Amino acid sequence: MSAHELKSGPLEYRTQEGQMSILGFWIFLAAEIVLFSTLFATYAVLFGRTADAPAPGELFEIETVLIMTFLLLISSFTCGIAVHNMRKGAVKAFITWMVITLLLGLGFLGFEIYEFVHYAHEGATLQSAAYWSAFFTLAGTHGLHVTLGIGWATMILIQVAKRGFTPMTSRKGFIISLYWHFLDVVWIFIFTSVYLIGMVV
Repeated sequence: MSAHELKSGPLEYRTQEGQMSILGFWIFLAAEIVLFSTLFATYAVLFGRTADAPAPGELFEIETVLIMTFLLLISSFTCGIAVHNMRKGAVKAFITWMVITLLLGLGFLGFEIYEFVHYAHEGATLQSAAYWSAFFTLAGTHGLHVTLGIGWATMILIQVAKRGFTPMTSRKGFIISLYWHFLDVVWIFIFTSVYLIGMVV
């Protein structure tokens, strides 16, 4: 990037440190793709091996899954609005939209916990069958990432509230948005390859 581009581009890209940090995070996301690809492959291999435990089609509830999907996809939209306001330098608007994003994320987690508890009461646990072990590992790993994302974003919001937008806080705000969108993409794959297929097979 030229010196002029550095001065006129988005704040998070205006320093060499910012550019390298964002590049490093893209590399981190590539490693995350490998992680989830491994979990999806394991799930596919163990699909249908429910032994004496309930089959997924008996437990999956389309209403609950659709609500979870709606919450997470809307949170991706509100996260995008937050970044748009960050680029405009609107601190209060950024914080407001990020808080909405995190509340939607918490709603998603609430439904996921309800779902897991319900499955356990019906006899589907990590120990009940190979299929359910793969399911809980895959969905649980995604849920753990959402939880970490909420905690991480909360700390960034505190920094933005105290310092406003600087090259550092803007970089962090942009990176957490990349992370959040990544989790939404992973969920789309879980929704289609785990829940939708599990309901009809």
